Amino acid sequence: MTSIATQRVLVLGASGLIGRFVTDDLRRRGFTALGIARTFSASQQASPLDIELPIMALDATALAGLIRAHQIDVVVNCLGVLQDGPGSDTNAVHRDFVARLLQAISTCGRSARLVHVSIPGIADEDHTSFATTKRAAEGLIAASGIPHAILRPGFVIAPSAYGGSAMVRALAALPVDLPAKDAATPFQPVAVADIAATIAWLAARPIDDEAVRAVSWDLMQAEAVTLGDVIGAFRRSYGTTDWPRIAVPALLIDLGAFAGDISSRLGWMPPMRTTAITELRRGVRGDPAPWTAVTGIAPATLAGTVGAHGATIQDKWFARLFLVKALILVSLVLFWVASGSIALFVSFPATTAILTTRGWPDWFAVPFAAITSMMDISVGLLIAFRRTAVLGLVAGIFVSLGYMIGCALFTPDLWLEPLGALVKTAPAIVLMLVALLTMDNR
Repeated sequence: MTSIATQRVLVLGASGLIGRFVTDDLRRRGFTALGIARTFSASQQASPLDIELPIMALDATALAGLIRAHQIDVVVNCLGVLQDGPGSDTNAVHRDFVARLLQAISTCGRSARLVHVSIPGIADEDHTSFATTKRAAEGLIAASGIPHAILRPGFVIAPSAYGGSAMVRALAALPVDLPAKDAATPFQPVAVADIAATIAWLAARPIDDEAVRAVSWDLMQAEAVTLGDVIGAFRRSYGTTDWPRIAVPALLIDLGAFAGDISSRLGWMPPMRTTAITELRRGVRGDPAPWTAVTGIAPATLAGTVGAHGATIQDKWFARLFLVKALILVSLVLFWVASGSIALFVSFPATTAILTTRGWPDWFAVPFAAITSMMDISVGLLIAFRRTAVLGLVAGIFVSLGYMIGCALFTPDLWLEPLGALVKTAPAIVLMLVALLTMDNR
């Protein structure tokens, strides 16, 4: 068997839910693991071996050079996107990139194994671009002739949460229930530690080991469970099992997915989108027997993965705030755009009268009212787009403070209005601060 100390592993997509855990796990086991991602959060770059690269822009020659320069023995591909949208192309990420990667491995001058993370299921059940492009990549790999392992993990349960795993936690922490049909969907889970253990096991195999030269495995617990069972396990962990709940109509879930699709056009990546709901209703099932027979890895059960300990306070806070975060952002966008639009287009004379009735000349009051109204609208539009949301939230906080200080200096009587418009600005600032502090996704 090849010594672990000499094995060098390249993990593509090392900032993701699976990629991050796998990279760290390989290093703990003694492998030299090079983690590649387009961007890492500041908290993820714990090693000089975590390198930011525009990986999707690299052609086969550049990828081959990367493998050769770092003397890579195993390439682990964890790259994936859920749905087409701005900056996300399922065919480019799942199929075209894999084609270039296979060419790179074949021409790099080294014998390297490819470990590819795919999805469970069969081609006849693929009805989304996400699934069909993932399956197309599997076909390319199987036909390539290079040593490979295609891993098809079930619903991944990890210490961290992102996308669908975060949404499941949120459903468990809130007083809501899925429609009975959706809750009964087959949903075999897998612990991310079992995925990492499998990749480490493969990385330690000699490249000429015929037993694992070309394998495709379903990675999941053997016992059949449902989506409702998975949510129930998290409820037990959160202590919310006995809460009264409101059943969510299927139509409302579909509308939420539609809203998620719209927000993705603004640069956001919400877990509730059309593809996510379609794949959720398809279910997660497979046969882990071939995987366990060869590797000897006994997959952790749902109860063992989720119910091994009670949720920490940070787990509970995250789960409760995850879906509320979207409501906070939407309410702030509507607040700023609506307030600015009303002041500019509906009640502009009343807006200018706030100043003119207090002695300010028209030549100043009219443009000042117009500028501040357009500034409010701009703040809302900045918050609406993911790329500029942080700027919009910071601007909103400073604009609100400016209104409060300006009114205190020049129109102090506005603080005594019966409806307390200025007094209510302070909670709005706090809400923007909450949104700002929860902007991280990883």
